Amino acid sequence: MMKLPLPRNPVSLVGVLLTTLGAVLFLIFFLADAFGLHSNPYMGIVFFIVLPSIFVLGLLLIPIGSWLHRRRLAAGKPDVWPKIDFNNPRHRNIAAMAFGLTVVNIMIVSMAAYAGVEVMDSTAFCGTVCHEVMQPQHEAFKAGAHARVGCVGCHIGPGASWFVKSKLSGTRQVFAVAFNTHERPIPSPVKNLRPARETCEQCHWPEKFHGDKVRVFREYAADEKNTVTETTLQMHIGGGQSANRPVTGIHWHTSLATEIEYITTDAKRQVIPWVRLKDRDGNVREYTAEGVTAADLAKGERRRMDCVDCHNRPGHPFASTAEKAVDAALASGDLPLSLPFVRREAVAAVKGTYPNQQTATDAIAAKVREFYKTQQPQVYMTRRPEVERAVVSVLAIYSRNVFPAMNVTFGTYPNNIGHMDFPGCFRCHDDSHKAKDGRVISQTCDACHGIQ
Repeated sequence: MMKLPLPRNPVSLVGVLLTTLGAVLFLIFFLADAFGLHSNPYMGIVFFIVLPSIFVLGLLLIPIGSWLHRRRLAAGKPDVWPKIDFNNPRHRNIAAMAFGLTVVNIMIVSMAAYAGVEVMDSTAFCGTVCHEVMQPQHEAFKAGAHARVGCVGCHIGPGASWFVKSKLSGTRQVFAVAFNTHERPIPSPVKNLRPARETCEQCHWPEKFHGDKVRVFREYAADEKNTVTETTLQMHIGGGQSANRPVTGIHWHTSLATEIEYITTDAKRQVIPWVRLKDRDGNVREYTAEGVTAADLAKGERRRMDCVDCHNRPGHPFASTAEKAVDAALASGDLPLSLPFVRREAVAAVKGTYPNQQTATDAIAAKVREFYKTQQPQVYMTRRPEVERAVVSVLAIYSRNVFPAMNVTFGTYPNNIGHMDFPGCFRCHDDSHKAKDGRVISQTCDACHGIQ
């Protein structure tokens, strides 16, 4: 005959209640989630993280209660609880039921852990849970070309090591948000971002020969007719496998046959004083900017060049200037080109200084409407739908690019494609990076494009 003490005391009973409550609520929500009855990421946190935590807390309280019960007996206090006797059929049935419930509990914890990880790896979790902090990146992400690629696809790699890294980083970020110690704006570039060959190149293929591509850039004047000026560039994208033909064009920089390393001496990688080139034949040449010392280089960050050194905002694009953002809206048709002075007024409205986005929304809408109501009354009376469409478009431009709470505005994040608003190509191609044999990294325009 085997007799075991039944740990019945307030602590254990509280544990049983918490465990039961957590299990029941979790199962209810798990079914709701399976049938698609909710989509709110906050609900996912509550039911896949908070409830399982309550469940586990209850499980821990049960053995703690048992330990307290044993202490009571050891102190010589009377045992007022019944004993378990496996010769008693009723006790055997209770034990069997407890064993079955334990198995169910293990299954619940397993499902909760899996679902919790799934929720934390979702784009909704990354972008909306820490709303103020991640709002700029999330809004830019939704408006970008990679909006269907999950955050974890670029920011978290496969395997246990990346899982641990991401959760440790996430824990640090949670504390930063909780204690309001996070940076404003969120710094870029991300220092521990996965290499482009593991992310970008799983879909894109720089070694593929693309040849030339024609791009048309449209700029609009701040006059009544919003006069357009078009610049047509023949972009020498190039690329190609080195075994078949010499690698040419812009994608030469990331070809497998070319190894380019550089040292940057600022946090945003906008200052590059040293470049090392190893060509397809194994020849090595180092270029150093004028006035740079070995001590300067020793303090910098050394990297091998890859896709994100030029395409540095692929997942979170922001307009570099208010003018560029408005011009893009005019070119796409979102902003009515036929409205007089719409380009000038739109730029002035979004460049205003506002304490928060709600104030900006009210002020921008009022500014645009007031201009047409007072300065263009005939247009306002006869073309009111176009004016309202302009208001919606201008508000969208502001809300996608300016976030006062995070100190994010036009130009906060450099974009290294091109060289008009930020150094971009000219970080290296400036005719001042010189090798020992006198060669320089050329600033020749037609190396990358021809103007038509």
